[in-house]
Amino acid sequence: MFRPKPLVLACVLAVAACTSPASPSGSATTTPAAPAAAPAAGAATYAVVTHGGVGDAFWDVVKNGAETAGTDLGVTVTYEGDGDPQRQSQLIDAAVNKKVNGIVVSMANPDALRASIEGAVQAGIPVITINSGQDKSVEFGAITHVGQDELVAGQGAGAKLKEAGVGKLVCVVHEAGNVGLEQRCKGAGETLGGSVENLQVDINNLQEAQSTIQSKLQADTSVNGVLALNPAVGAAAVGAVKGAGSAAKVATFDLNADVIKSVQAGEILFAIDQQQYLQGYLPIVLLNLYQTNLNVAGGGHPVLTGPGFVTKENAAQVAELTGKGTR
Repeated sequence: MFRPKPLVLACVLAVAACTSPASPSGSATTTPAAPAAAPAAGAATYAVVTHGGVGDAFWDVVKNGAETAGTDLGVTVTYEGDGDPQRQSQLIDAAVNKKVNGIVVSMANPDALRASIEGAVQAGIPVITINSGQDKSVEFGAITHVGQDELVAGQGAGAKLKEAGVGKLVCVVHEAGNVGLEQRCKGAGETLGGSVENLQVDINNLQEAQSTIQSKLQADTSVNGVLALNPAVGAAAVGAVKGAGSAAKVATFDLNADVIKSVQAGEILFAIDQQQYLQGYLPIVLLNLYQTNLNVAGGGHPVLTGPGFVTKENAAQVAELTGKGTR
């Protein structure tokens, strides 16, 4: 979706004004180096390296945002993703070796990426973290973090599920070791007022994930809520509830076309929207502003893109945008 260039700076300023009031945790051990001389117009190259696997609908939207920003700004954007932390760190190292002008990286497993990110910073390449690993962003030397606060988002989910009458919740974790997912479940437990049990599944085998959720519901009929942390897993949870003959309410994080339809049909109570398109788009804009004008947004705090809630009442408004790959 094309956005006129004059809106780019306005978008950044508007989002930066909504940054988290909380102080970043940890102290910076790696100081961001000033960028090299600004590249000629159109010559800058920015690398996006995420932990999203190929074909993941969520990360496809992040990629769309980053590539659209590149087109709008007239710069080159490359995108690569790998769910294995070691391979992701190798992709970061490769981007450093190519001497890109900036790197955007998600940190589902921050400690595994630390050496590579700090290596980029020490090489004078500005880094912006997105989506996961907010707590380690400043410590590793990133200039900004763009995403939602996962603990706060989880708290919001727990509060809405409590309002819906959920007292015993299964929180479905689809990536082992992903600190952001664990924070979502923790936050939900803090506000639900009932019990929360984490259930591990594999995002790469959705049929098995559905079976695992269904078996849990059949084994414990007192479970009356399922919180998925991924839209594909959300769809699997809907199937699991039907298969188990359960009355458990389903909610999920993040959007895709199937989730929107399920929200409209009442099969999913709500979806938490972290607006991942912005997690792709804004970092490219911010890196380019830093590269060309030494601007840093957020004032040391994360630039928040969520959470928002998509419910049956407002689902139709975002359905068309979801189909276009921008929500």
